Amino acid sequence: MPTETRRAGPPATGAQTPQRRSAGRALKHAMLIAFGLVMLYPLLWMVVSSFKPTEDIFSEPGLIPSTFTLDNYTEGWTALEYPFHHYIFNSLVVVAGAVIGNLLACSMAAYAFARLEFTGRKLFFAVMLMTIMLPVHVVIVPQYILFSELGWINTFYPIIVPKLLATDAFFIFLMVQFIRGLPRDLDEAARIDGCGHARIFWRIILPLCTPALATTAIFTFIWTWNDFFAQLVFLVDPEMYTVPVALRTFSDSTTQTSWGPLFAMSAISLGPIFGFFLAGQRYLVRGIATTGIK
Repeated sequence: MPTETRRAGPPATGAQTPQRRSAGRALKHAMLIAFGLVMLYPLLWMVVSSFKPTEDIFSEPGLIPSTFTLDNYTEGWTALEYPFHHYIFNSLVVVAGAVIGNLLACSMAAYAFARLEFTGRKLFFAVMLMTIMLPVHVVIVPQYILFSELGWINTFYPIIVPKLLATDAFFIFLMVQFIRGLPRDLDEAARIDGCGHARIFWRIILPLCTPALATTAIFTFIWTWNDFFAQLVFLVDPEMYTVPVALRTFSDSTTQTSWGPLFAMSAISLGPIFGFFLAGQRYLVRGIATTGIK
């Protein structure tokens, strides 16, 4: 049979040439870089200002210091009642307790909502989701009264113990969505081998939830490390101060603010956040991606 020869005609209307696609990608990347620099500028300015003398911070607002000094770091480290590493240690204790509490309690609550059949499950799940919309300022007074009656004021218990009771509904919802995406055939196979809910949870579900657990750990670390309001309310003695509350003491309404030491210690306090985030970044992306496609 005769074969028809097709001649290459002009590109269809609306089709993009490789040059146009390359130009479009370059424009998008340039816009993203520009927006990124705009968002990073306050952070860069703070870090650069931490190396300036205090009197030059606002008189020379540029990113290139005319005078470079490390006095803000040496002064800020010992400027408060305790060395700054004391407040970092307090924050690490609080963050460690909060992360462990959320990982254990929220994962068990999520397994119950995702896998167990019990009366009122949908109602309890809806009530749990409604607590996400409840501002922390609404419950802080009842919490303070309760913890005061327990004698927990000026201790780390008001910040750590609620995490052990699965009070962060956002992380429960996150892990419920992840567990629902796991095939139930794994549970059935485990039951045939004689496993109960406890062994199914610890041996099968929990290892498969690594992305969701990493996401929970990262967000809990960042939110607890940066939490100022609750720690200011419950921690009264300067010996118990965490990093956010300690940074506040550099600024006093009755005296002059020590901007240089404040910026220096603020830059140091960002180190654990960046380190923890970079260490679990790939798990964070996987956890959010796999949870969002349900």
